[in-house]
Amino acid sequence: MSRSTRTTAVVLALVALTTGCATTGTRSAAVVAIPTTGGTPAAELRLGYFPNLTHATAVYGAAAGVFEQALGSTTFTASSFPAGPAAVEALFAGALDAAYLGPNPTINAFVKSQGQAVRIVAGATSGGASLVVQPGIADVPALAGKRIATPQTGGTQDIALRHHLSQNGLAVDTSGAGDVTVLAQDNAVTLSAFRAGQVDGAWVPEPWASRLVLEGGGTVLLDERDLWPGGEFVTTQLVVRTDYLRAHPQTVRRLVAGSVEINRQIDADPENAKRVLNAALDTLTGEPLAPQVLDRAFAQLRPTDDPIATSLATSAQHAFDTGLVKQADLSGIYDLGLLREVLGRDIDAAGLGALR
Repeated sequence: MSRSTRTTAVVLALVALTTGCATTGTRSAAVVAIPTTGGTPAAELRLGYFPNLTHATAVYGAAAGVFEQALGSTTFTASSFPAGPAAVEALFAGALDAAYLGPNPTINAFVKSQGQAVRIVAGATSGGASLVVQPGIADVPALAGKRIATPQTGGTQDIALRHHLSQNGLAVDTSGAGDVTVLAQDNAVTLSAFRAGQVDGAWVPEPWASRLVLEGGGTVLLDERDLWPGGEFVTTQLVVRTDYLRAHPQTVRRLVAGSVEINRQIDADPENAKRVLNAALDTLTGEPLAPQVLDRAFAQLRPTDDPIATSLATSAQHAFDTGLVKQADLSGIYDLGLLREVLGRDIDAAGLGALR
């Protein structure tokens, strides 16, 4: 597990935060002061995320010091995790206060805790996941008898794969056995196995999908954006432990404001963002991305403050259908009051209705 810890002086406000329509991707500049009253400031905030480009908000913010600036006197600690379920266990254990997670680990955490443990407080990323296969595999039915990898059982890409296989008449049980063998393994292991011909494909986030294409000679069988209306679906969102949110709303407000500012910076200067992200990934994983991989991967995703609630409702049903997550009511999974304050507007009210 990689870890970086920083402490900074008190900063009373962030400026030039973003507003704008998340559904169109357009943004306009604004100045939003971070409120300094209400709740008890936390002494520390421990944030979890993955060393992937789909977690660009977290990777960039930790590397560029934006979270530290936003949090002021609160000590900031960032830890990277290989996949969502591992980060969820850290949240449950009280080892993390907040995390950037995919929809399915978030849903699983909410369901397992009977709606008590976590709340979604902001969006982060849309897009950036693909099913990449060995050359010669032309369609989904051709995956019968093949071995397909995902980052972790019950993770966002794992659920997406299982659901899509089911939609195409290919059955897989909860253990990963069936018409297709679904293997849960680390993304770096998947790349090596794919090169060696030990797996036939993988449903993975960026930059791993691009690495499978450009370094592993794979072909994209499915860009997940093609499965969603307008190509929009939540890949990563900001999740906070409920008890931490209740005890320290001021600190969480600052965290949310920092997340919004990071997305503004990425949108405003994508070339600089790519440089910051690649240097951070080099530190976290031990190697930078090749320029062509970075460019391709970055183009597959979009930072967004909108949590895209409609897609989470659909992802939840997919997870329930796999049998890996127990059917449950997701009412209350969102707490977007602080995001509304920071942005100065409402967030996806129609989408939230799908979860009520």
